[in-house]
Amino acid sequence: MAKVLCVLYDDPTDGHPTTYARDDLPAIDHYPGGQTTPTPEAVDFTPGHLLGSVSGELGLRDYLEKAGHTLVVTSDKAGDGSVFDRELPDADIVISQPFWPAYLTAERIAAARNLKLAVTAGIGSDHVDLDAAIAHGVTVAEVTYCNSISVAEHVVMTTLSLVRNYLPSHQVVLDGGWNIADCVARSYDLEGMHVGTVAAGRIGLAVLRRLAPFDVKLHYTDRHRLPREVEEELGLTFHATAADMVPHCDVVTINAPLHPETEGLFGDKLLATMKRGAYLINTARARIVDRDAVDRALRSGQLAGYGGDVWYPQPAPADHPWRTMPYQGMTPHISGSSLSAQARYAAGTREILESWFTGRPIRDEYLIVDGGALAGTGAHSYSVTK
Repeated sequence: MAKVLCVLYDDPTDGHPTTYARDDLPAIDHYPGGQTTPTPEAVDFTPGHLLGSVSGELGLRDYLEKAGHTLVVTSDKAGDGSVFDRELPDADIVISQPFWPAYLTAERIAAARNLKLAVTAGIGSDHVDLDAAIAHGVTVAEVTYCNSISVAEHVVMTTLSLVRNYLPSHQVVLDGGWNIADCVARSYDLEGMHVGTVAAGRIGLAVLRRLAPFDVKLHYTDRHRLPREVEEELGLTFHATAADMVPHCDVVTINAPLHPETEGLFGDKLLATMKRGAYLINTARARIVDRDAVDRALRSGQLAGYGGDVWYPQPAPADHPWRTMPYQGMTPHISGSSLSAQARYAAGTREILESWFTGRPIRDEYLIVDGGALAGTGAHSYSVTK
């Protein structure tokens, strides 16, 4: 029998919900391109309920305990003596979310003598030291595509919020004011702007498709060029590198995984090559940009706005400069954790566990590391440093 250690974010401040704003979710059985949504043998939760917090338990407790496994759920993942560190040494499986990542460092993996499987309930496994997972024979899997569209929608929302100066204008209403000039002095139309994405995988391509109807000029850069028919359909301009692309763009959205080639990519040097007054949207990973360089670019006017919901570390400390820098539209890491997305990543986590416990192969698209090497989606998206 296995010990499963699951790290989830805290419940709402007023307790786990007993009622919800909506009664159901739209039925979605496949993603763009044809990949099916998760197909576990069963689920023990109601889609549309809060599953990603501690009390939600990803809907896993009944399933695991009936099979004789042990489930430990905690939000306490950092600092000396955390529940995560105390429970990790004899855990067989660790489940974590990108929104509240349990950082599986090389040191923690070495200390977890029983660890065989690390599951990301969501997408993006950079909180796991993949080199260490490879060295110790730990399988790493994630629920690929489960919240890609959720994140793409967040990118579009953030782009429009910044360009149209929505958030400060809404604050005027909350404060009882009505000064229209204050609201529109930084408000523009997105129409006609040049918008580029760094990476055009599942999320980046979904962003491009959703922005095309706004009559913008679309650009992209990616290590894997899109098929010609997709470029022609959306009127895309391909650039070999981010450095080639960003000088042409009024809006740049980052949709790349964090790996050695992207870490620190947007520093002072690259930001200086962007159009003055451009907008930068980052729902990928915080360390793709230089934290302080973004702050400087906003205060100098080089950037007109920065938005996204990824931070480092997560949760961000109270004195993190992104909380107080001007012209930002930051949120805690929520873009991929809508109630709609939670139903999919909870079901996908259960599907991965069902496969693992019965000895069936885990879907190739879910695999990041397997058999001592990058595998599946991991081989396509990540690189190792050793």
